Amino acid sequence: MNDWLDRLGGRREDDTRLVFETPDQAHLAMDATVMTPLVHLGILDVSGADAERFLQGQTSAQVSLADGTFAPLTSFCTPKGRMLANAQLWRVAEGHYRLLMHRSLVAGLHGHLKKFAPFYKAELRVRDDLALIGLIGREAPAVAEARLDVRPPTAWHQANGDDLQLLAHPGPRPRLLASLPAERAEAVWQSLADQATPVDNAIWRLHDIQAGLAWLNADQADAHLPQMLNWEALGGISFKKGCYTGQEVVARAHFRGQVKKRLVRGQLEGERLPAEGSAVEDANGKSLGEVLCAELDAYGQPEVLAVMSTREAPEPLSVDGQQFKRLQLPYPLERLDPESLATKA
Repeated sequence: MNDWLDRLGGRREDDTRLVFETPDQAHLAMDATVMTPLVHLGILDVSGADAERFLQGQTSAQVSLADGTFAPLTSFCTPKGRMLANAQLWRVAEGHYRLLMHRSLVAGLHGHLKKFAPFYKAELRVRDDLALIGLIGREAPAVAEARLDVRPPTAWHQANGDDLQLLAHPGPRPRLLASLPAERAEAVWQSLADQATPVDNAIWRLHDIQAGLAWLNADQADAHLPQMLNWEALGGISFKKGCYTGQEVVARAHFRGQVKKRLVRGQLEGERLPAEGSAVEDANGKSLGEVLCAELDAYGQPEVLAVMSTREAPEPLSVDGQQFKRLQLPYPLERLDPESLATKA
């Protein structure tokens, strides 16, 4: 169902990276409107008469808040509170919910949830038949409204067309994500091309990093509490809902202040992208944490998100021999209840 990707003029580096020959892409995304196929992301659908009740017992979101307008962040955890996946949740229709996450996590989460689904009137479906297209730029909302005939939503909300959903993500420039049937994707792409320039999906990932937003992949599952990814500061945890798998551990870590690692944004003084999992070391060579994701910025330097110890450490810090400079996160490290976000349409 991904034949449309082969006709865009880009080149696949692997299953999660599609590149174009467009020059100076990171600068272009700051100054103009760009578009990219979000090949690193995937979709899992949950539907049925008990879909809401089923998800309510599994996820950190208050599922009732996903009402077709608000599209909250969420996480799925082990009984020990470790994240199996982090995702965005939205409602497609009554009894039909959609989960957006790193594509490498879709099959694993499907297998995990499938163990509990027989106890509910709920079905799970991996949606390889859907396309995901990202728009970035100051004029991205206007382009989307003109070309997709959908009025763009605000961050972490959705707007709905006849057969697509449009979601807004935060970042240094407005960002919109369109989820639509794959058979329509090429025509939509060509329509957007009149006003938007194709860029690598690495540019979307860079804007995620600059937004302080880390999407786990399969190699990183079952390793972090949600708070270690600042998930409660992004509105990804409801502390007002009832029980869900891992809830007791997540709540205890929050109310007792027991989170000893946090997501940190940084820049490396060099030109080499570090591998995911690379250690962040202090001046004595002691590991403080590890890199979750990294992309090159407009100046050719790696920007990274890393999960690191909150304790003070001797500086300078480094990653693979490149000095690590802390950058400010675009949000405060304090609890943000999704219930309050839901009202900011």
